[in-house]
Amino acid sequence: MVQIDCRLKSAVDLNREIRFSTEQGESEVHLIHPEGRHNLAVGILTCVRVTVEGTAGYYCGGLCDGIRLDVHGDTGWGLGENLMSGEIFVSGNAGSAAGASMRGGVVRVEGCAGPRAGISMKGGVLIIEGSVGAMSGFMMQKGAMIIGGDAGEGLGDSMYEGVILVGGRIRALGNDAVVTEPRPEDLDLIRNVGLDTGLDWKRVESGKKLWYFNKKEWDVWKVAL
Repeated sequence: MVQIDCRLKSAVDLNREIRFSTEQGESEVHLIHPEGRHNLAVGILTCVRVTVEGTAGYYCGGLCDGIRLDVHGDTGWGLGENLMSGEIFVSGNAGSAAGASMRGGVVRVEGCAGPRAGISMKGGVLIIEGSVGAMSGFMMQKGAMIIGGDAGEGLGDSMYEGVILVGGRIRALGNDAVVTEPRPEDLDLIRNVGLDTGLDWKRVESGKKLWYFNKKEWDVWKVAL
């Protein structure tokens, strides 16, 4: 196990040290004294376990493929942005746009997340055990988002495919998002990630009215918008 002190080092140097450690055969890296540093563990393309002992800033774990990242604190915006594969776990809260554009793997936040969680998701599973802010799931294209708490306004706005499962209240749905009853496979997924299936779970998916644009169908668009 390699321990790296984040003090007095740039993000470029820190990520370079992580990659160098994996090239030397290390399977576990601990980052100490992160002190809210931005861009920690970004662009890591190997199956390495990285532990951040404290709070991280924005874009933590972004652009990774195969990483196992544990953050013992909070993170800023863009957590796990464009994650290809691997697992990211945050024991605290996350800022806005957690899991944005992720394509695979699992991002899990034990606390709450800010607005725009899971925007433009293209795969993978985003788990927010607490609540999320406005416009979460915006333009979602694939994958699953599981929200154990409440969801803010604009949930699932303009989502194309994928599913959002909400255990709490939904303040307001976004354009063309609809609520249906959870399917058996949805409850299996909730159970498998360790959340309470006894909550009032709701499935949010695309109403499919905005899939295709036809300028002659203004009445349909007025209703959807």
